[in-house]
Amino acid sequence: MNLIDLRSDTVTRPTAAMRRAMAGAEVGDDVYGEDPTVNRLEQRAAEIFGKQAGLFVPSGTMGNTIAVKLHTRHGQEVICEARSHVLNYELAMMAWFSGCVARPIHAEDGILTWDQIRGEIRPLARYYAPTGLVELENTHNMAGGSVMPLEVADQICDGVHDAGLKVHLDGARIFNAATFLGIEVKRLTAKMDTVMFCLSKALGAPIGSLLVGTAEDMAQARLYRKRLGGGMRQAGVLAAAGLIALKEMPARLSEDHANAQLLAQGLDRIPGIHVTHRVQTNIVIFDISGTGLDTTMFSARLKEHGVLINGIDSTHMRLLTHYDAGRQDCERALSAIEEVAIALPRRPGAGSL
Repeated sequence: MNLIDLRSDTVTRPTAAMRRAMAGAEVGDDVYGEDPTVNRLEQRAAEIFGKQAGLFVPSGTMGNTIAVKLHTRHGQEVICEARSHVLNYELAMMAWFSGCVARPIHAEDGILTWDQIRGEIRPLARYYAPTGLVELENTHNMAGGSVMPLEVADQICDGVHDAGLKVHLDGARIFNAATFLGIEVKRLTAKMDTVMFCLSKALGAPIGSLLVGTAEDMAQARLYRKRLGGGMRQAGVLAAAGLIALKEMPARLSEDHANAQLLAQGLDRIPGIHVTHRVQTNIVIFDISGTGLDTTMFSARLKEHGVLINGIDSTHMRLLTHYDAGRQDCERALSAIEEVAIALPRRPGAGSL
């Protein structure tokens, strides 16, 4: 039985076109700046985002870590949303590498506003850490893949810049946001000082992320990448897949969004299960507490039915659609979830929340 893996869009395998490009990639030593395929990828990423330069990094965590370091000094605060990836899922790198602490703000659907941020910006003073950076996330992973509207992003950037600070965007799935809004990523991120986006998530490349920004910032970022052990050598074999991902994969993201809608609508009809966030892109978060099982047991029983989905905590699960899980796969996964949920004895009085 073939497993249907909805744990993340990181589980995708490289397409045939990516494999061919990797096999035939022209390579050199990237630490010396001599890998032509990496150079093309960085240039192409900068063009797509309307920035001066780009930097190929092994992971989104490294890209975000470098960006925080670029824009801050030790002892400063980084304003971010309370459920943000940079705060909760990157091993406290803003503290470990940059010497900064987070100033988390809880926002509805994970979407910060300038009014919220303005009240938390701290100037240099005797008793508290000054603000060094504002970090945004679009789409917002743990808010169900929610999308920050263009006007909200622009207003935040204008206000933050007027305050003399910089804005970094964790745009791991920014192409999903652009697809949902129907605008180019260049416009959506025009006012951001730096943007990190992932090739290895929705775009389906086997590895890698990019950081884009000014030429000066990317030159410094290259040194931080080396300090973090991210100096790759003949990395063109990876960058080749990234170039295919940028060329071919954004146009098909609407398919993933449609499959996520299918799953969300079906989940809300299953007794004991409730979708907790509006579904705009390719992420669905749902509460299974009404089934009477925790997510560890629910995941184990789903695996017996050939479906892989992870829990976020004891009661909430997260699934992501991607190009390796088509419509029939999603329909089969939905049937498996329903079969597992209905077969379980629910607690007295439990049901859809």
